[in-house]
Amino acid sequence: MAEPAAGRLSTWQSLKAVGTSWRLGAVALLQFPSGLPLGLVWLAIPTWLAEQGVDLKVVGLVTLAQAPWTFKLLWAPLMDRYPLPFLGRKRGWIIVMQGVLLVLGLGLAAVSDRPGAVAAVGILALAIAFASATQDIAIDAHAVEVLRREEHGAAVGARLAVYRTAMWVSGRLSVTAAAWMGWPLVNVVLSLFYIPSMLLTRWAPEPETVPPPPQSLREAVWGPFVGMLGQHRAVEILAFVVLYKLSDNLTQALTGPFLVQMGFSALDRGVAVGTIGLFAIIVGTILGGLLTQIVGLGPALWIGGFIQIFSNLGYAAVAHVGDNRPLMYGATGFEYFATGLGNGAFGVLLLRLTQKRFSATQYALLSSLFSLPRVLAGPPAALMADAIGWRDFFIFTLVTGVPGMLMLYRFVPWGVREPEFQVAEPTLRRPLSGPALVARSVVIGLAATALSVASALTLDAIRAHRAGKAFAWLEAAGRIIVPASAGDVTTLVAVLVIGALTGLATAAGLAARRAAAAEGPGMPPPALP
Repeated sequence: MAEPAAGRLSTWQSLKAVGTSWRLGAVALLQFPSGLPLGLVWLAIPTWLAEQGVDLKVVGLVTLAQAPWTFKLLWAPLMDRYPLPFLGRKRGWIIVMQGVLLVLGLGLAAVSDRPGAVAAVGILALAIAFASATQDIAIDAHAVEVLRREEHGAAVGARLAVYRTAMWVSGRLSVTAAAWMGWPLVNVVLSLFYIPSMLLTRWAPEPETVPPPPQSLREAVWGPFVGMLGQHRAVEILAFVVLYKLSDNLTQALTGPFLVQMGFSALDRGVAVGTIGLFAIIVGTILGGLLTQIVGLGPALWIGGFIQIFSNLGYAAVAHVGDNRPLMYGATGFEYFATGLGNGAFGVLLLRLTQKRFSATQYALLSSLFSLPRVLAGPPAALMADAIGWRDFFIFTLVTGVPGMLMLYRFVPWGVREPEFQVAEPTLRRPLSGPALVARSVVIGLAATALSVASALTLDAIRAHRAGKAFAWLEAAGRIIVPASAGDVTTLVAVLVIGALTGLATAAGLAARRAAAAEGPGMPPPALP
C-alpha cells in the first residue's frame, strides 16, 4: 500500500481522527433534540388523539402542524442576519429554542389528561413544530460551520443515527410507555431531555474560523441565492439535487399501500419498515458517509445512485411472486439500505455545497429542494401504479433514476474523486437593469404559480374522474383563491411559496450571471429596487 502524500492523512488515519473528534460528537448528539419534536408531532400526538376518540378529520387537521418544517426556508435568512449576542452565531439560537421546547413540552403535559383540549393540543403542536424547525435551521447551520472537511462523511451517518433514535423515542417508545404511565408523565420526561441538550449546546464547539454575518437583511435573503447560482454549473448541480432521489422517492411514496395490497399483515409491515428498514437505513447512511472518505465523494455518489435505482427490483419481485414474507423482508431491507447509502453520500454533498456565511439559508434551501420530490411523488406514483400495475411500476422507476445520474455525470464524471464546485467563474452577459430583472422574475414566478394551480386542479380532476364524479374547474380554482377549508389554505400557501421561490431564484440566477460579479460575491445588484 502506498504511503499517503505528505501533509495528507490516509483514509484510516482520517477515520481514527474523526472518531475522537469533539466537533463530530457534539454535532451528532445535537440531532437528538432535533429529532424529538418531529416524532412527537408527526407520530405520538396523532396517536394520542386517536386513542381519545377524536374525530379522524380533526386528527388530520392537527397533522398540518408539521408545516413549519416544510416552510422553514422562509425565516432562515433572519438567523443568518441576526445572531444572538451570546454563544456565537448559531448556538445562541439553538439554546433559546431548546428552552422554548422545554416550556412547550411541559405545557403539552399539562393538557395531556384533558380529552377535550384538542384545540390547545393543536396550538401547542404547531408551536413545537415552529420552535423545532427554527432549532433545526440553527443546528444544521452549526454543523456546516464547525465541521472539518474530513469529518463530513462520518458526521452524516452519525447525525442520522442519533436523529432516528430520537424520533423512535418520542414517536414509538412514548406511545408504548403512555399505556402504563400516562401521557402527562411521558410528555414531562420527553421535555426533560432538553435540559442536558442545553448543556450540550452550551459546551459545543464554535467554528475555527467564524464567517462574518450578512450586513443587511436584504443581503441575507438575496446573497444565498446569488452565491449558489453564481457558481460554475449551478443549474446542473441544483437539477441533480432534485433528481438524484427521484426513483427512490417514487418507490417509498407507495411502499405502505403496496405491502397492504400484497396481503401482508400489520405485524409483517411493522417488522419490515419499522425494524428492518430502520436498521438498514441507518447502516446504509453510515456506510455511505464513510464511502466518501474511503473512495471519495464522486465515486460514493455514483455507487449510491446505481444501487438505490436497482434496489427497486426487489419490490418488483415481491409484486410478481406475491405473499412471500422472507422475500418481502429482504426487498424492504435492501431498498432501505440503498436509500441510506445514497443519503450518506448526498448529505456530504449538501455540507460541501453550503457557503458558511449563509449556512442557515443555503442548507435550508438545499434540503428543501432535496425533499421536494418526496413531497410531490405520491400522486403521480399512485396514478402510475394504478395504470400499469405494481410490478411494472417498480420496473419503470429504474427509468426515472436516469436523469439524476445524467446530471451527476455533468459535474462529477466517473473517476473524479473530489468534485470542485467553483472550478471556473461563470460567463457573464450584459447586466440587466433593475426593472428588467424584476419584470422577468415576476413573469417566471407567476408562471410557476399558474403551473402549480393547474397541477393541483388536474390531480383533483383525476381523483374526481376515478370516483365517477363531475369536476367543476372554476369552482375548484375559486376554492384555492378563496380557501374554504384547511386543505385549501395549505394548497394556497404551497402555491404562493412555489411561485415566490421560483421568482426569487430566477432573479438571483439572472443577477449571478449578469451582474453579481461586478458587485462582489453574495451582494445583490444595486439596480434592484
